[in-house]
Formats: sequence, C-alpha cells, structure tokens
Amino acid sequence: MAWHQLSVVTDEHTAPELSDFFSELGAVSVTYSDAEDEPVYEPAIDQTQIWSNTKVTALFELDSDPDVVKTLVVNQFIGQPLRQWLAEVIQDQAWERAWLDYFQPMHFAGKLWVCPSGQEVDEVGQVCMTLDPGLAFGTGTHPTTALCLEWLAGHDMQGKAMIDYGCGSGILAVAALLLGAEHAHGVDIDPQALTATQYNAEKNRVLDRISYYLPEQFDGAQADVVVANILAKPLIELSATITALVKPGGCLILSGILNEQAQAVADAYRAQGLQVADPVSQEDWCRLDAKKPA
Repeated sequence: MAWHQLSVVTDEHTAPELSDFFSELGAVSVTYSDAEDEPVYEPAIDQTQIWSNTKVTALFELDSDPDVVKTLVVNQFIGQPLRQWLAEVIQDQAWERAWLDYFQPMHFAGKLWVCPSGQEVDEVGQVCMTLDPGLAFGTGTHPTTALCLEWLAGHDMQGKAMIDYGCGSGILAVAALLLGAEHAHGVDIDPQALTATQYNAEKNRVLDRISYYLPEQFDGAQADVVVANILAKPLIELSATITALVKPGGCLILSGILNEQAQAVADAYRAQGLQVADPVSQEDWCRLDAKKPA
C-alpha cells in the first residue's frame, strides 16, 4: 500500500490551523517537525509548543489529488507563509519493525542491558530488560534516560524501595526492579504512561512489584531512591514535593536537564536541604545526583 505525502513549511501561528484544514480535507495523519533545527524546551502545562518555522506533513490515501489539496490550502491561507512544498508517494512499511531495526541493545554500567524483543542478552552476571517502542516516552536511547539507567545499574538496588516520578514508559522503574529493588512506584500525569508502564512491567515479569498512579492518586510514600526524569522547569517547581518523597539518607536522581539549566535546578534542591553533586553530562543534557541527610 502507498500514500500521498504532502508537506509545507509555515510559522507557529499558521501550523495548528493548517493541520486542522489538512484533516478536514481527508488527511489520515498530520505531523509537525522542525524546519530549521530550532530546539523546543519546556512548554507550559496543557500547551503544545511548536517551532517558529514548522514543517507540517499530511498523509493522504492514493485516491486523493495532492495538487487539488495544495490549491485548496493556498486559497484558504492567502497572505500566510506557505513555502517549500513537497509532494511524494511513500510506500507503506512495518513501522514498528523499522524502529526496532534502529533500536539496538544498549548496555549500562557493565551490568544492565536494554533490548528489543528477539535480541535479549543472556549472560551470567548481566540483567536484561526487554523493551519495545510503544506508548509513552522512554526507550533508553535519549541521553536523559540513559543517564538515569547508568546510575541505577551502577548502584546497589537490592531490597530498595524506588519511586519513578514522571515514569513515561516505566523503563526506570522496571530497570530498578530487575536490578533488585523490592518495590517501585511509577507516577505520571499521562494515563497512557501508566498503560505503558503496566505493559512493560508485565513483559519483564515484575508486575507484582510495581504500583503506578496519576499524581492525585499517589499517597506520597517515601522511598530509598527517587528518580525524576522530567524537565528543569517542573523539577524546580516541584522541588519541595519531590524532595519530600526521599527517605532520610536516601538518594534523589534528577534528569531531563540541559547543561545550562543545571545550576538553577541544583540551587532549588539545595534550598530543600539536599546535598547535590556536580552534574554528570551526556551531550547537551545532564543528571544531578542528590542525597537527603539522614
């Protein structure tokens, strides 16, 4: 099966209206992408932030006419920026399989493997987590997640209670359990994240040792290890809430932080009485390791 793919570059004001109009014209999917390598960092809650130059790409069935679609769009958006039109026919493929071809086994701290189905590692002294792409963010390929996995694999998790605050796919909670944690709690504002966490915990046979909640459902129990891999702004805003989850003498791992944001995040948690170490960086991102005095 093949599809017509039609893309055009516009600005951040026109992109949402253009997306809606493509859908009205019968697009089966519409996506945004960055047209000029412009980073987007932290949108406000409930806000979708896009780029000042955004490529809007629409997929249509083959019986549609991309020339007609383009004409209708141009007539609808007179005087608004529409440039770099591109129409092409793309072949269907097994998208999940294509991603799995890219997603190769990853190794952390000489101990933890994260592998897609069918590529599991079975070696003495090694721990292997099976993880396939799906709902919610988190496969270990992004530096923020990799930094957290490196910490977990490099520390003794045996018998520990762990909280994964902003759990996404549940990868960090599941990793902690496979590394010996007694119980893990996953917290996320997105119900799809909890679905993904349940799925990945079941796939790795640790479902009986994990609990998962929306924030309003979580009773605020404390843990020996708390990991919060979100973004700098919510980390700062939630510094008191997150700090309260750490047992005295426990560890707090903070990630989702750009290198230039590390100082502000560290200051927020030092103000809560935590001892915060120097950042550990990977590419443009860093991890902050903190400890609550006993």
